[in-house]
Amino acid sequence: MKVGVIGASGYVGGELLRLIINHPEVELSFATSRQYDGKFLYKIHPNLKEFTDVKFSLFDSSKVADQCDFLFTAVPHGSSYEFMNELVNSGVKIVDMSADYRLSNPVMYDKWYGLTHPLPNLLDLFTFGLPELHRDSIKSSKFTSTPGCTALTSILALAPLIHDKIINSNNIIIDSKVGSSGAGVKPTLGSHHANRYGVIRPFKPYAHRHTAEIDQELSNLSENSVNVLLSVHSVNLVRGILCTSYASLNSDITEVDVWKSYRQFYSDSPFIRLIGDKKGLYKYPDPKLLVGSNFCDIGFAYDKSTSKLVVMSSSDNLIKGAAGTAIQNMNLMSDFDEITGLWTPGIHPM
Repeated sequence: MKVGVIGASGYVGGELLRLIINHPEVELSFATSRQYDGKFLYKIHPNLKEFTDVKFSLFDSSKVADQCDFLFTAVPHGSSYEFMNELVNSGVKIVDMSADYRLSNPVMYDKWYGLTHPLPNLLDLFTFGLPELHRDSIKSSKFTSTPGCTALTSILALAPLIHDKIINSNNIIIDSKVGSSGAGVKPTLGSHHANRYGVIRPFKPYAHRHTAEIDQELSNLSENSVNVLLSVHSVNLVRGILCTSYASLNSDITEVDVWKSYRQFYSDSPFIRLIGDKKGLYKYPDPKLLVGSNFCDIGFAYDKSTSKLVVMSSSDNLIKGAAGTAIQNMNLMSDFDEITGLWTPGIHPM
């Protein structure tokens, strides 16, 4: 199957290319970049040297249907509106990596992104591309929208607990810590080495845009509307994300009940690993162990004295939090085995 990537020069685009090149069922047809048109991919993504001789090219929406069977759009938020209508009508299946089609209610774009969505008619066409929640819908969909990394890692930790009514849906606090690659490839004052190195910086104490996705998906699993408080911090990592969620229990339960909820909910989800060792260094999820992998590790601590659960979830923000889940969606949409091209452990030590 021929695959194309629009917007392939960033960190997520580079990881998409790496995964596509090593995928046994697909062939990279083209990768676009206005800035690097005509340059070999490995000039921008040096880890790909000797793996591909494809060059960056300019994007031409009128040629997409002739060039590929499947398309990834990895352009910045708000950049796809001018051409997405044409792509949707081209007959090519699409996985979008931006936030432009993640929210089903167009009003939420006014609230969280400060804009009136110019293509509200397309929102119903895109499936929220989180396989662990929407596997069957993704299989039958032509268009999916990959979640944001913080949203995905938080949703996966909380979904079973909301679904099984184990936690109170009205009082959930999520503390997220994200590596620098989560900010993208474009340099800013905050990404300057002197300012970025060694930090634990509160980036968005509240009203982070990924909150909208978390509220949307958890509300769909609940009988009530869910509104979480999400705080995001930049930390001294290149890649990796750790979400620590705090929630009150609805009833007097045991740790076994919580583990049972997770195991049943994720019984057919190969990329969810439950972490709960009693001894050792890695008793809880740790993003350091997940670099380069498509796994999301989930664990928890039960504070009986306060009837609170502390739930921890980790992922590589560029793989499970972006490119890996996009490939997982492609596998499902193309009737490939879900783990194809993704079944590899993280790098350790790192």
